[in-house]
Amino acid sequence: MIRLFLSVLLLVSSSLLFSQQSTPDVIQGKVVGITDGDTLTILMDSKQYKIRLAEIDTPERNQPYGSKAKDVLSDLVFNKEVKAEVQDVDRYGRYVAKIYAGDLDVSRQMIRLGAAWVYRQYLRDKSLLEVEAALRNGGLSHH
Repeated sequence: MIRLFLSVLLLVSSSLLFSQQSTPDVIQGKVVGITDGDTLTILMDSKQYKIRLAEIDTPERNQPYGSKAKDVLSDLVFNKEVKAEVQDVDRYGRYVAKIYAGDLDVSRQMIRLGAAWVYRQYLRDKSLLEVEAALRNGGLSHH
């Protein structure tokens, strides 16, 4: 009985370990959906991946400027090929990733266009604070 229990325990723990390791490092494909200003869906290998843009936050759809933020993100990436460098999985099961449309850092551009702000709690790239501050001070610096 104990041997059976240990076998089941080993099986469960190894499958949990495997499921945690199966998070892709990079998701590359076409953006097929925009949920709001900081969440999109990428189609890769006939599978859809819901992605939360890393390091930024935007108003929710029902908040002031929420639909504007969604429109800005849509203009930047909808129906385009992008690369998502996965950093984490959030509590809603979405992948959290830096998104690039070609060379364009989408999070940085959303801040630059005034459609998002730096999500300080999860900030890795401190230079995004400079982009936000420059926008707040009336324009981008040229350095």
